[in-house]
Amino acid sequence: MTMTAIDTATLKQQSEALFQRKRLMSVGLPTLVLAYLVYIFFSFDILGLVQKLEADNARALVADSYSYKTHVERDNRSGAVNIAIEGERKGAYSEGTAPEWVTLGEETVIDLGEGHVVTYGAENFVSYEIPGYGRITAQPSRSQGVQAQLPMDDAPDWINVSKNRMTVTTDVGRLTVTRNRTEVFRYFTGWELFFFTLDSPYHGVGFGGVMARALGGEASDIWQDFWTNKMWRHQDVAWAIFETILMAFLGTMGAAIMALPLAFMAARNFSPFTIVRQVTRRFFDFFRGVDALIWTIVLARAFGPGPLTGALAILITDTGTFGKVFSEALENVDEKQIEGIQSTGANPVQRYRFGVIPQVTPVLLSQILYFLESNTRSATVIGAITGGGIGLLLTQAMITQKDWEEVAYYIILIILMVMIMDWFSGWLRRKLIKGDESGR
Repeated sequence: MTMTAIDTATLKQQSEALFQRKRLMSVGLPTLVLAYLVYIFFSFDILGLVQKLEADNARALVADSYSYKTHVERDNRSGAVNIAIEGERKGAYSEGTAPEWVTLGEETVIDLGEGHVVTYGAENFVSYEIPGYGRITAQPSRSQGVQAQLPMDDAPDWINVSKNRMTVTTDVGRLTVTRNRTEVFRYFTGWELFFFTLDSPYHGVGFGGVMARALGGEASDIWQDFWTNKMWRHQDVAWAIFETILMAFLGTMGAAIMALPLAFMAARNFSPFTIVRQVTRRFFDFFRGVDALIWTIVLARAFGPGPLTGALAILITDTGTFGKVFSEALENVDEKQIEGIQSTGANPVQRYRFGVIPQVTPVLLSQILYFLESNTRSATVIGAITGGGIGLLLTQAMITQKDWEEVAYYIILIILMVMIMDWFSGWLRRKLIKGDESGR
């Protein structure tokens, strides 16, 4: 076929137009993305967020996640001195006892290490010896506030002094003095009392000693002391994790059971009535169009808080999602297999059972297992709203603004739970769908 000059000119014009569009895309798209990023930078005030970042608070938060602090508190009204880990009654030392770095007596001497010594004297007097800086003293009273004396006229940035409060923060600890209370905080690395509380006969016993006593017939008592730990509440945490997994399981499996028959009503090749298909599809759109968190709030108001409310929220949302996925899988089945089953004289139920279900089962199981894994994470957040599961414990720990080591503990447990569910769903998927032929 011979091309004329007009055809050549037209082809050249089309080629130039095509190259022009490609050049515009190669330049215009990056420019559009860059403009959007610039818009985000200014509209979200990125510079303002950076300026608001407080490095000291960030470091303190990180330190709190892997350490604990012991409180040595004096009531300035009664003069009583109390010592407790994390300031909790469940971690309080019994009267007359103290850690080795605290000396009780007419004067309470607190050795923070590295030469830092805090002394609680008579009549609420307190002093703090700081190597390289000097001696800080304070005399709190209800009438005159906190009368502080510093070795230098200008207070450094790690000392905060006002009429009613003095705070001294150093690398080894912190001293806080108010009208009614004087308190010293000392940090230590680790999660203290994680295994046994102070009142347990196994507290302070080394691993070898605990194992020896367990082999000597005390294994049940040792487990009981650990399991009922009042500080870390291992029993409650285990039950909360079970509630979270149960919430995800009930919601996911309930949604799958409800969605499968509805999916046949929404599939074009199984539901001949247009009105039925459209109503069912809009039903799916309605339920999956509203996020599970919104359903959680609505159901919590209707039925009250609890894990079952969270499971219902997951069930409603996933019914819409599963219905759409299942119906699309049904629309893509091979009709020849169904016709083959029909040619044997099978009734409609048998055609569905042996001609349809085996085709869509891999897709259905894959989606169900994926959503089960995903809903395990979602159940954590939902539990924080409905008052159930590990999400509730995590929220409670975060609200206190002091138990960040517990927050870290719960986050680690959530990550481990998700990892285990991921492994389990993958293993089950291979068993049910592939028959584990690979042996992996």
